[in-house]
Amino acid sequence: MKITVYNDWDHVPKAESSGGGEVILAWDGEYRKGDIIEFAELTPGQFYVVKVDATIDPALVLIKEETVLYTVPFYERKTSYNPLSFVGNRHIVTIRKAADYEVSSYRNLALNPFDQHEVSGVYPHASANVETRGEAVFAARNAIDGCKATLSHGEWPYESWGINRRDDAEFTLDFGRKVDFDRIVLYTRADFPHDNWWVEGTLSFSDGSSEVINMDKRIQEPHVFEIRRSGIEWIKLGNLIKAEDPSPFPALTQIEVYGTEAK
Repeated sequence: MKITVYNDWDHVPKAESSGGGEVILAWDGEYRKGDIIEFAELTPGQFYVVKVDATIDPALVLIKEETVLYTVPFYERKTSYNPLSFVGNRHIVTIRKAADYEVSSYRNLALNPFDQHEVSGVYPHASANVETRGEAVFAARNAIDGCKATLSHGEWPYESWGINRRDDAEFTLDFGRKVDFDRIVLYTRADFPHDNWWVEGTLSFSDGSSEVINMDKRIQEPHVFEIRRSGIEWIKLGNLIKAEDPSPFPALTQIEVYGTEAK
């Protein structure tokens, strides 16, 4: 495996490191707009643990590509990240093959702080048919980054999936393989009175089944649904019905799906 940092316009490496089962790249220098962190010589279909910055939690992910390009966020795209992410003149980036016990454990199968808006081949991956004004702070990926601060909206740590007032808004969580789960947890945004909230929604699954879920006005407590499914590749959240409230702004802060790899 190999990690390389370079700028997209000249591809001259700023730093690089390689290894077998684990690669650690610690380097001195500054990230600039257009910088790419490249993870190369990977085995497609392998689980990896990736830590892309000291301020971002490690991500246990399934990677189906030989190479993954991570675009270092700047300016508006940076607003959904910790302001300390990717700054300064000393950095560490790591990747290692996930241990069998990590992959087989009961865990939150939705969690992926390494997820990127426009990149496929790394799972779990979040997407949606609408994101408010196309802004980073309202992107679908925010709902699986592990940050569960619900009491405001906008820049980190209050990033969320925003639906731009659309009644047909739909969120998709793609696992990239089959998984089994028994619990789904939703943290809905609670920046009242700015926000509205959903009273009903539908969870649809790749096996063709669905579940209507009921919700209410929550401040910080999550909605917990004991839903059991096996062999599921993706989940969609849609048919979202807002409460009778003047605000047109419901939003999803986080989704968690607890289970294991499919047996």
